[in-house]
Amino acid sequence: MKVDVTTLDAGKAGDIELNDEIFGVEPRADILHRVVTWQLHNRRAPARAARERSDVARSGKKFGRQKGGGTARHGDRRAPIFIGGGKAHGPRARVFESSLNKKVRALGLKMALSAKAKDGKLIVLDSLALSETKTKALKGNLGKLGFGTTALIIDGATVDSGFKLASANLRELNVLPAMGANVYDILKHDTLVLTRAAVESLEARFNG
Repeated sequence: MKVDVTTLDAGKAGDIELNDEIFGVEPRADILHRVVTWQLHNRRAPARAARERSDVARSGKKFGRQKGGGTARHGDRRAPIFIGGGKAHGPRARVFESSLNKKVRALGLKMALSAKAKDGKLIVLDSLALSETKTKALKGNLGKLGFGTTALIIDGATVDSGFKLASANLRELNVLPAMGANVYDILKHDTLVLTRAAVESLEARFNG
């Protein structure tokens, strides 16, 4: 698959041949759903457990007589109504991690890349190098490139520092290194933008 390469100022910079085994795979909704569900499941933070009656470090000795004290009949100071007592029906410790076959994860990423290429929402840039590290100048160029409402920009091993600084205040842009490419973020954004370095890194990632 041959795709035109543009520059940040909407100029032409030749073309690039994309590997059909990575960017030409027929997307399957079930595979993409499995990978996205796995990603979101693993993003959940573990719940912190509260201390219940059996976890509180207080004496279990009955502190008052059963009758005649003028108060309720309590067995110990661990009861939830006392300051320092155990929590009644508190949250339990839970871990939400799950596993997914590596082949399915790799296939899901290929399908997400292919889906953007198939829909015409894949843009390849020559590089992210800016002549002027200014947010205003970058925003003016983005209108010419037609990035859409939101765009995920993936660079090579590291993101260009000048572009990262200039795009920091642009809420419609999300910038990642090639290692951070994932199915959820690719599908979430309207447009996928790859640099030449990102294409090389992604193809090396699958072929290596």
